[in-house]
Amino acid sequence: MSRLVMVFVVLIISLAVAIGVLWKEQASFVVSPIGKLMEKPLDKYTIENLSKRQSVGSQIVLDEAVATTSAYTVYQFHFTTADPTSSLDKSSGLRGAVKKMTGLALVPHSDSGNQYIKQYPVIVQFRGYVDREKYSPGEGTRHSSEVFAQHGFLTLAPDFLGYGGSASPSADALEERFQTYTTALDLIASVKTLPMADPDNIGIWGHSNGGQIALTVLEILHTPIPASLWAPVSKPFPYSILYYTDDALDRGKLLRRLLAKFEDNYDVELYSLTNYLDRLAGPMLMHQGGSDDAVPQAWSDQFVKKLKEQEKDVTYYIYPGADHNMSPDAWNTVVLRDVAFFQKWLKSGL
Repeated sequence: MSRLVMVFVVLIISLAVAIGVLWKEQASFVVSPIGKLMEKPLDKYTIENLSKRQSVGSQIVLDEAVATTSAYTVYQFHFTTADPTSSLDKSSGLRGAVKKMTGLALVPHSDSGNQYIKQYPVIVQFRGYVDREKYSPGEGTRHSSEVFAQHGFLTLAPDFLGYGGSASPSADALEERFQTYTTALDLIASVKTLPMADPDNIGIWGHSNGGQIALTVLEILHTPIPASLWAPVSKPFPYSILYYTDDALDRGKLLRRLLAKFEDNYDVELYSLTNYLDRLAGPMLMHQGGSDDAVPQAWSDQFVKKLKEQEKDVTYYIYPGADHNMSPDAWNTVVLRDVAFFQKWLKSGL
């Protein structure tokens, strides 16, 4: 009898193991209405899955200098970004489909005028939404980067896929959004390739949707990187998209259809930055205009409250009368507070 019991137990354990393996293999698939397994290609972009992705970075190449002042030189630059897939591109050392990414860099001058005589602390900047037709490199970051460079910070602002001289993004509107995270992660990992950049002293700056990108990247990295956030989009996904659909030519009909299909196949909670606030590890500085009609002050008020409930290091400033771009009167105060913040948390700024 005991022998039969043992055989039965072994069979049960084997069956459980087989079911577990099968479930794991099918975790990235969904069952269609006709009973066939369908691939879930966007599963690789969950915050947890991106946190497991290794960004090795690629060489940042400074291209032509487009402007020079006594304090800094402005360069267009490019590097290589990759989709988070398992295949390895041998030429670049990156995993996934490799794409060219362009951006704008401001490199400070040392006292001797030589850019390469020292390593500068780095501020990686993420802009908010801009229409492609109106975009030019540095749009949304140009003026703040000039102030940062004047104070000894090297700044890097990616154009993002589909902008500037960058490669085209995914044809899937949601994947294009998620690709901003992989772009940001690969840029941060690539900082070490610039001889005049200090890879151990990196800060992040984000405005509007760029603030959403910054927060998501900080959660993915789970690293104490100091960050300044100007009116960040901080609501849960996908409401953070749906809120703005009225501005589309079709009043958001196409995007709502895409999101409905996405919610049928994916767990949206795995893509929402509001579910991973515990992974924010560094000091944060938040600025909010009281007359902002793009990101309501209530969003930032509620978000900061959640951060403080989790005992996060966040300093929050509200500027009554200021709009989404901190105009008309708050901009200088905001950017100088940023300078002081990064001087506190990053070494070797002027």
